[in-house]
Order: sequence, then structure tokens, then C-alpha cells
Amino acid sequence: MPRITAYIEKDIESGLYVAIVPGIPGAHTQAETLDELQNNLKEVLELCLEEMEPDAKQDLPEFVGIQQVEVTCLPNFKLLMPGKWRSYCLS
Repeated sequence: MPRITAYIEKDIESGLYVAIVPGIPGAHTQAETLDELQNNLKEVLELCLEEMEPDAKQDLPEFVGIQQVEVTCLPNFKLLMPGKWRSYCLS
């Protein structure tokens, strides 16, 4: 079984943990706890891999690393109405 790396963050608004695997279409999930997230992620990855073509399974994304970058202004976007977004900075 391949070892796959997921990106996990905590959603500020919902408080849920959210996981994605950018290189595998459909590989994303969320949960209230990290243990639940692990179980959900394993299930969704197994389903995604089951649906993938055999050749695509040979080209799974390779984890390289994570970088944190310090910026002077962290943009945040707020949905004003459908299709209308406003950007503002968190300080």
C-alpha cells in the first residue's frame, strides 16, 4: 500500500480539521478530531485509488516538503454576495 501525504489545516470558521491531497482528484475530507480525520482520509483515499486508472496510480504525487513564508499582510477574503469577494488584511 502506498504512503500518501495529505495537507491538513484547521478551518477557523467551522473549527473542523480539513485534509486534502492536491495531486489526487476528489481526495479531501473534514472532521471534528484528528483521529476521525485520519479514518475519513484513509477511506476517501482508498475510494479514489480504487477509481484511478492503473497508469495514474504510478504517477501519485511525491511529497517534497512544506514551507512557511512570513508575509507582512495576511489576506483574507469575505464573500459579500455570490460572485463578489472583498479582500482585507488580518493584523
